[in-house]
Amino acid sequence: MELSTKQSDGTVIVTIAQNRIDSAAAVEFKDAVKAAAQDANDRVLMDLGQVDFIDSSGLGAIIAVMKTLPTGVRLDLTSLRPPVEKVFKLTRMDSVFRIYPDMVTAQSDMAQ
Repeated sequence: MELSTKQSDGTVIVTIAQNRIDSAAAVEFKDAVKAAAQDANDRVLMDLGQVDFIDSSGLGAIIAVMKTLPTGVRLDLTSLRPPVEKVFKLTRMDSVFRIYPDMVTAQSDMAQ
């Protein structure tokens, strides 16, 4: 699983560098993001701008990551492409996660 991380004021920004999060990649994805997120103090911001496809296993992996975060640390999402955003809307997961249209908007909301 290709991803990169950086920290900014208690937030861990995880950029997913894959075009698919599906059943073939879900376990590796979940483990990689959980390991990257362990240093977050307040928030994990997941940049999904390069992801074109997500299935139920990929969605489940994102939810599993959210559930393993310590109390008080939230998982936010940014830069969802239309097919990925559609999955979140159809499953109503857009009401569970804070979803930002782009990284600039997400970063400007870091203090909240």
